[in-house]
Amino acid sequence: MKMFKLIALKRHALTAISYLIPIVVSAGFCLAIGSLFGGQVMNSFHDDFRLVDALSTMGVLVLGMLPVVISTGISYSIADKPGIAPGFLTGLIAINIGAGFIGGFIGGYIAGYIALLLREKIKVPHWAEGLRPVLIIPLLSAFAMGLIMYYVVGTPIAAFTELLMNYLKNLNTSEKIVYGLIIGVLSGIDYGGPINKTVVMFLLSLGPNGYEPMAVMILASMVTPFGMTIAYFMQKIFSKNIYTHNEVETLKAAFPMGVCQITEGCYPIIFNDLLRCLIATGVGGAVGGAISMACGSATPAPAGGLFAMVTMANPIQWFIALMAGSLATAIILFVLKKRVNLDDNNQLTIDDEKDIDLDAIKIS
Repeated sequence: MKMFKLIALKRHALTAISYLIPIVVSAGFCLAIGSLFGGQVMNSFHDDFRLVDALSTMGVLVLGMLPVVISTGISYSIADKPGIAPGFLTGLIAINIGAGFIGGFIGGYIAGYIALLLREKIKVPHWAEGLRPVLIIPLLSAFAMGLIMYYVVGTPIAAFTELLMNYLKNLNTSEKIVYGLIIGVLSGIDYGGPINKTVVMFLLSLGPNGYEPMAVMILASMVTPFGMTIAYFMQKIFSKNIYTHNEVETLKAAFPMGVCQITEGCYPIIFNDLLRCLIATGVGGAVGGAISMACGSATPAPAGGLFAMVTMANPIQWFIALMAGSLATAIILFVLKKRVNLDDNNQLTIDDEKDIDLDAIKIS
């Protein structure tokens, strides 16, 4: 029963994050493109409101509403439509009192379960049944959440958020490297799974203080497909086959997916040799993450792969970190993986292998 509840809690968070990611990506790119061309965040519309100013302003406005998006998404996942109003109000209050993303996240659960409880317990006459989901439950749950956020949970969350922000602002270089290493390992070994999404959620709660580790997360998610592809070329150079023919065919799709920060294309290779892949990608993520944080690479976009480079501070250093992490993954994978006999696996013969050409993969 306890495990079931934990799974349900995680499901609601992942549902909300699935709504959140496209919003964050689009807003992050608007802000980054606007800032790249000198856009300024404007407080009022006037005659010299340039297009780049509009892009920067749109990005900031949307990113500032993330507590609303996460709280509404969680509350809706728990209580369906009656949870939208209390969830929305919860996010607005979280912004108002400085509780931020963490306040919206925690408040979203409270709002959702209050709306769910009211939906199950409140009984009305038959003639008022239509008002129950659109008026009675949203009104009562929103009123309750307002009191809870302002007088119970909002203040301590706001204090914790401020404490966390101050700590991150004062990190020195060595602490940043350790921080990047940890995020790199967590994101590198999860392959787009729940740990990765939890990291995204945590980094989004940090606002601008999360931009540097966000660059690490993107990098660590790409280390797996890039590193495995480099390892393929190493097997050609050193005449040690570590991939079966089917795995090589998998790489043909996994690499371009990796360019877009989609790790799932590597699953057939990962699950054929999980332990060695975990070690290799964990080390690669740690190496790349530490270098990226040391160089100060940063981005407001939580996804996008190589395309997110246009949003980054210090993109060249970030790319070097990506290549270093990928190379570390490739070397460890090449050393740890056992030699594969293609004939024993009923794969293509050596003569047929000339048809396999990863050199055709290019990044435009």
